[in-house]
Formats: sequence, structure tokens, C-alpha cells
Amino acid sequence: MRMETQGKVITCRAAVARGAGEALVMEDVKVDPPQRLEVRLRILFTSICHTDLSAWKGENEAQQAYPRILGHEAAGIVESVGEGVEDMKAGDHVLPIFTGECGDCRVCKRDGANLCERFRVDPMKKVMVGDGKTRFFTSKDNKPIYHFLNTSTFSEYTVIDSACVVKVDPRFPLEKMSLLSCGVSTGVGAAWNVADIQPGSTVAIFGLGAVGLAVAEGARAKGASKIIGIDVNPDKFPLGREVGVSEFINPKESDKTVHERVMEITEGGVEYSFECAGRIEALREAFLSTNSGVGVTVLLGVHASPQLLPIHPMELFQGRSITASVFGGFKPKTQLPLLFTQCLQGQLNLDLFISHQLPFSDINEAMQLLHQGKALRCLLRL
Repeated sequence: MRMETQGKVITCRAAVARGAGEALVMEDVKVDPPQRLEVRLRILFTSICHTDLSAWKGENEAQQAYPRILGHEAAGIVESVGEGVEDMKAGDHVLPIFTGECGDCRVCKRDGANLCERFRVDPMKKVMVGDGKTRFFTSKDNKPIYHFLNTSTFSEYTVIDSACVVKVDPRFPLEKMSLLSCGVSTGVGAAWNVADIQPGSTVAIFGLGAVGLAVAEGARAKGASKIIGIDVNPDKFPLGREVGVSEFINPKESDKTVHERVMEITEGGVEYSFECAGRIEALREAFLSTNSGVGVTVLLGVHASPQLLPIHPMELFQGRSITASVFGGFKPKTQLPLLFTQCLQGQLNLDLFISHQLPFSDINEAMQLLHQGKALRCLLRL
């Protein structure tokens, strides 16, 4: 399939961030054709993740670069490819992925590792890898607009390194598959790949947003015998039950610490805990909630605070361990296709993660819904 726009600059609508915490500005932007080993996508669906929210609020000054196009959880169709791209073509259904896979570096060649040396997630990155330039420009005065997380999906068209694009079988509904480009894959993969939850084990999840609920979905699929959900918002508990959470703790409703409650419920602590809230206090409680001897804590929350890990080195000699997960440990190009198939077979329920659907023009409303804790994923249709 060849599209009439191939090789030409495209003018399209984008939601541009022009300052920390400011409303995104819906405006016309110019999008250059893809260069060598790059792909230009027509974005059909995008949603907002807490990483986008953190960047929008400007929580980390080092990440601030304006104007900028945020967004990284999305799905779309290839409009055109640059020189050297051989694994996809115009018309292919695809997901943009914020952390890539070149297939050639020592990380990509190693089992159990997924942070590609060249295309790994980098919140500071604002230009393309190939030439250090941007592919977005303002329509009026042709000034550069910066990229975000290898993807910049808050735009009708975007240019992405081909290493950060994964093909999707056209049988799969893109509006659902878009959730696998970040949140759901991150949570499910943390349970499957990073923690490697064993059947009959116990799990505690701190934070029942989209990622935390995806952890629960993954833990249930792996046969966990007890899944404990911890959140200060009890409105999230009914949805937690749908994904297998059997016990709930609201830290505001108990005089005891969360880890003391978990110890009581499990008679000694869980085998696996997951910190999905992005709070140092939650990380400490998650660590102490695990069993002394076999406990594993997996860190998934985005921590904008400069605080260090709240753990004394000697505590690690008690048989507990702690690790972190990026994109659920998935190698995007080689491992996501299997996850797509598992979703199509009904092993994971993606529908429950879509709490709202809005037109792209209402992106600021979607931002506020997530910021206020009223949405899991707000699917925006471009």
C-alpha cells in the first residue's frame, strides 16, 4: 500500500505541551517524512499514562523541554517507512513502544533483559536518534517541537524509530491493543516475567490504578492463591475484584501499618509485592509486606521525588529482595506478538481497563480525569 503523503511533509493536529502544568494546546503542526530506519505513523488511538501526567505537570525539571508533544500509549497504522526499514510497510497495524529493541546490542541478545542499549526508554530524549533533530515543527514559523519517550503520540501523525514500533495482526482491535503499548503490558509482564509468580503463591499490590490492576490480572492468570490490593480509594475495589483481588486494605481505615495487616492476612507475609503507586512510603511498606526468606518486591511506580530507596542494606540479608520492572520485562518486537495472541484467546481482559472514551479534542479533560483519580485509561480517538 502506498499513500499519497509518502515523502511529503504532513500538516496535522497535535496536542502540544507549552509549559509545565499548562493545558495542552490543540494546534496544527508539520511532521517531516521518516528518515533512515524511521517510521511515520497515523495514530488512531492514544491514552494517557501516569508518565505522561508526570511530564505534563513538570515534576522533573530535567525532563522539561518546550514545546513538546507527549504521549506514548497508542496504536495506529504505518503511513510510510524510511530507508532500511524491512520489517513493516505502509498500511501495517502497529503499536509504538516507548522502549525499543534493536536486536543487535548485547542487551537485546540476552535473555531476560529488555533495555536496548540504543533505544531504551529515556525521559530526557527530545530528538531522533539518527540525526539528533526533531521531526515536528510549528505550522506558522517552522520552529522545532520536541519529542517525548521515543513516541510522541498526542499527534495525528508521528515519526518513530523503527526499533520502537511493533506490528499487530490486523485481526486484533487496535483500540484494545493500544493498552499493550504501556500500562497493561507493564503490569502483566511484571507478574509474569520479572517476579515469575508461581501457582499457589500470595501477592500484595500497592496502588490499584491501571498498572496495579494489570499486575492482579497477571497474578490471577499465573494461579496466585491470594491477591491483596492496597489503595486509599475504595472506589477501585470493585474493579479489583473483577481481576482477582480477594482482600483489600485501605491504609486510611486502620491504626496498624499496611505491612502489619498483610502479615496478619497471610500469616507471615506475601511471596510477591508490587509497588505501583510511585510513593516512597508505599515502597517501604511493600518491601516489609513480603515474607522474610522468600519475599520479592517489584518496583513499577514512577518516582519523581529525589528520595533514595528506604531500605537498609542489612535488611536484604533477611531473605527479601527488591527489583524494578520496565515495560514488564518484555522485549517489544520479539515477545509482544505472543501477548497479543494471548489477549485474543481471552487470557487477559482488556475491556475493563478502558474507563472512558473521548475524542482527541477532549485530551485536557482526559488529563484531568486521570489526575483526579477518576479514570483508569481514557481512550482518545484521533
